[in-house]
Parts: sequence; C-alpha cells; structure tokens
Amino acid sequence: MSRQVRIILHIYHGNGKGKTTTAIGLTIRAVGAGLKVCFVQFLKNGSSSEVNILKQTENIEYLCCETCGKFTFQMSVEEKTVVTSGNNYLLKKAFGSNADMIVLDEFLDTYNLNMIDRDSAEKHILATDREIILTGRNPSEIFLENADYISEINSVKHPYEKGISARKGIEY
Repeated sequence: MSRQVRIILHIYHGNGKGKTTTAIGLTIRAVGAGLKVCFVQFLKNGSSSEVNILKQTENIEYLCCETCGKFTFQMSVEEKTVVTSGNNYLLKKAFGSNADMIVLDEFLDTYNLNMIDRDSAEKHILATDREIILTGRNPSEIFLENADYISEINSVKHPYEKGISARKGIEY
C-alpha cells in the first residue's frame, strides 16, 4: 500500500532507551508551535511519570491502554483479546481527533504482535494528512518504505545490565 495523501511519517525504533522520550520531545515542540497533538501509548497503562505532564498540557490529548497491566508475554489469551480491542479503539479515537500530530507510542510492537487490526492501522496511518510518529521495535517494510524520518536508537550500555532496576522519573 502506498500513501494516498502527503504525510510526514517518523519512525523511532530500536532496543535503546529514548524512543518515547523522543516522541515526547516532538510533542512538546509541536504544542509550543501551536499545534494539537494526540499522544497514544499502546501496551502502557498510563502509570509512567511523563503522563502527568501530558495530561496537564493544553492541546495534548493523551490516550492509553488502561487494561495493560502486564508485559505481553505475561498476558493470557483473554487478556490479549481485551487489550487488542482497546488498541483498535485507541487507533480510531486518535484518527478521529482534530490533532495536527498523532504519536503512536509502542505502536510497532503492538502491530508486530497482531494486537491491533493491521489493515486498519495501515490505512489510517498511510491515508492521513497529518504528522505521524511511530515508536517501538522492528518496523515492518510498509512503514519503512513510507517513512520520511527513520531513527534507530540502540542500546550500547544500560544500568539494567548491572542489575539496576528501572527508576521512576528516568525509565518510567
């Protein structure tokens, strides 16, 4: 599928820390320029520290998968079904908004795990005339081919390798 309307598609992917942070930075820049942003977090339940600021900032609509309380490998089949339904709802709500920019955080993982209607996601993303930001790991060819920006964020060193747990305000 190729684009029907001109969009600017960003992909921030890889195994390194900073994909969501990058998307938040773009969100703040856009809002600072007077744009409206719909920021969607898939596979996250809204408990990360950045959510407090996103929810309080005018011109940012924040949406998340509130039923996501576990990593996907910990979910039962029933839980995955509930989360998939919620993800499809979030996608429709985001593209139904009047936002100038739509951030789909952890979208690539959601897409790769078939926890969203892939055909619908492709159609929404490739047929819009808005700025679209995708984060996650292992982008599929359809998004790579249509992307205008692709940044790969790789981990060279991480405190977790030394047994240091995720820290509030830094990793979440």
